[in-house]
Amino acid sequence: MNITKKQVDALNAIVTVAITKEDYSDKVEKVLADYRKNASISGFRKGAVPMSLIQKQYGKAVLLEEVNKVLQASLNNYLSTEKLDILGNPIPVVTESIDWDAENFSFDFELGLAPQFSVDLSAKNNVTKFNVIADEKMLNDQVDRIAKQYGKLISQSEVKADYEVRGTFTNEEKGINAPANFALDIFANKKVAKSFIGKKVGDVVAVETKGLFDDDHKLMDYLKVSHDDVHGLDILVNFTIEEINAVEKAEMNQELFDKLFGEGVVTSVEEVKAKIKEDAEVQFAQQADQKFLNDVTDFLIESTKFELPAAFLKKWIQTAGENPLSAEQAEEEYAKAEKGLRFQLIEGKVMADNNLQITFEDLKAHTAELIKKQMAQFGQLNPSEEEINGIVARVMSNQDEVKRLSEQVMSEKMLGLYKEKVKSKTKEVNYDQFIKEMYGE
Repeated sequence: MNITKKQVDALNAIVTVAITKEDYSDKVEKVLADYRKNASISGFRKGAVPMSLIQKQYGKAVLLEEVNKVLQASLNNYLSTEKLDILGNPIPVVTESIDWDAENFSFDFELGLAPQFSVDLSAKNNVTKFNVIADEKMLNDQVDRIAKQYGKLISQSEVKADYEVRGTFTNEEKGINAPANFALDIFANKKVAKSFIGKKVGDVVAVETKGLFDDDHKLMDYLKVSHDDVHGLDILVNFTIEEINAVEKAEMNQELFDKLFGEGVVTSVEEVKAKIKEDAEVQFAQQADQKFLNDVTDFLIESTKFELPAAFLKKWIQTAGENPLSAEQAEEEYAKAEKGLRFQLIEGKVMADNNLQITFEDLKAHTAELIKKQMAQFGQLNPSEEEINGIVARVMSNQDEVKRLSEQVMSEKMLGLYKEKVKSKTKEVNYDQFIKEMYGE
C-alpha cells in the first residue's frame, strides 16, 4: 500500500492510492473459502465444489468488492491522519478500464481543499446594534387592546366606524384565503375604511392591497402572504363579512389585573404598562440580537475574501445526489450554495480562533432553561430539579434535538463573542422603526 499526494495548486490536489496483491489477497481468499463452504452447485456435494469453479464464478466480483473496501478504508485513514481539510468528497479520476487481471492497482482521486484565510472581527464596518424600546404609543395601544380583548362583544346588524368585523380575505389567483378580525382603523387608506360602513353580514367588500396599511408588512399578518410578496403587492382582494361586533371595553380594574398577571402583582394601569414594557423589551432584545448576529455574519461574508475550488465543487455537485446533474444544473446549485459554504468556513474559523466549544454541561443547562420557560407558560412555575433533569434526559436522547439545541448554544456563544469584539454603533428605536430597519426599508 502506498498513498501519495500531488499538489495541483493551493485549492486542488490529486491523491494516488497504489494497492498491491498483499493488501487484498488474504481477504479475497477468505471470502471465496466461505463461498465454497456454502455453495450449492449441481453435481457437487455442499462444501466440495472445486475452488477453481468458485474462483471462475465469483472471483472477479469478490476481487472488486475487496479492493474497493481496502481503497476506501485506506483513503479515509490517509485523509484523517494527514488532517487534510477537504470540501465535498474525493472524486475518482475516471481512466481507461481497469485491468482486473493485474495484481497491482492504482487509483487517483481529486481533492478540493479548504482555503487558508483570516477573519478580522475588529475591522471597520457599518453594523448597528439596535436597542428596541416599547414607546408610550405602543403601551397605550396594548392597554387598549387588552380592554377590547377582555371586553364584551355585542353583535350588530351593520358596520359602523368603531365596530369590529370578522371574515375572510380571498384572492383565487394568489391563493389567498385568510380569516381576519379587525377594527376599521387598521387601514391607512381611509376610503377603504369608509367602504365598510353600512355593510351587513354576507356582504363582500373589494379591497385594493396597494397602500392598504401604513406598513406593507401587515399584509403578511392579514393576508398570510410571504415577505417577498408584500412589497408592491397591487391586487384586489375580497373580504366576506361573517360577523359584526361592537366592543364594550373591559374596565381596567384590580379584578382584570389579577386575571392577567396574578393576584396583587400589579395594581394600576401604569404598572400594567410597566409589565408590558418589561416583557415586550425582553422579546425585542432577542429579535435585535438575532438581527445583530445576522448583520455581523453578512459583514464577515462580504469582508472576508478567499477563493474556493469552484471547478471541483461544481464537478462534485454533479455526482453528489441520488440523480446526476448536468453541468448547467450544477452551476445553478453551486451559485445557491456558495454563500452558505463561505459562512460555514468563516464560522468554523471564528470558532477555532476563539476556542468556542460546546460542552455537555452547556447543552444540558441550555435545555433545562428552555424547559423551565415552556413549563412556566403553562403555569408550572417551580418544577423540581428531578423533574427538569428527567425531561432534559429524554430530550437529549433524541439526536435531532441535540443537533438543533447545539446550534442554538453555538449561536449564543457567537453572539457573545461578536458583542465583545465587533465594533458597532448602538441605535435606539421603537418597534415599528426596528421592523423597517430589519427589512432594510
